[in-house]
Parts: sequence; C-alpha cells; structure tokens
Amino acid sequence: MKHIAALQDLVTAASLDFEPTSAELDAIDVEMPVIRAEVELLDAQIMMLDRPVSEVDARRIRRARRRVMAARRDLTNRTITVPTGGAA
Repeated sequence: MKHIAALQDLVTAASLDFEPTSAELDAIDVEMPVIRAEVELLDAQIMMLDRPVSEVDARRIRRARRRVMAARRDLTNRTITVPTGGAA
C-alpha cells in the first residue's frame, strides 16, 4: 500500500498571523457599500423570521434588495484603467 503525502507546506496558525495588506484594505473599502447593503438586507430578513410579514416588512425587504442591487451595480460599473500591451 502506498501512502499519499501532502506535497504542500502545512498551514499553521503562525502562517496566518499577519495583518491585511494595504491593497486588501483598499479592496475592502471599495466593496464596503455592497457589504453594508447586504448586512442591511440580512437584518431585515432576520427580523421577519419569528413573525408574519406585514406590508411594511415587505417594503423594507424590497428596499434593502434594491440597495444591494444598486450597490452591486455601482461596484460593477466602476472604471478600472488597465494598461494595454499593444502599440498605438
């Protein structure tokens, strides 16, 4: 019987004990409107778990969903300048 050994380094707690880089923090800042909108939607959905949904609750959910969609749209439509490799 052959033993299969991992060919990668072990992942330990020491290897994961780093602060996020500035690029990672910038990426989080860019995505923060989407994160806030998703949290707001989740909060609205959690409030509906233990009670019947009223018309006001349904509107709250719809508004939260629209905010998530708008935040995702805005994030997607951000222009990113990518240098082209071809000669002009």
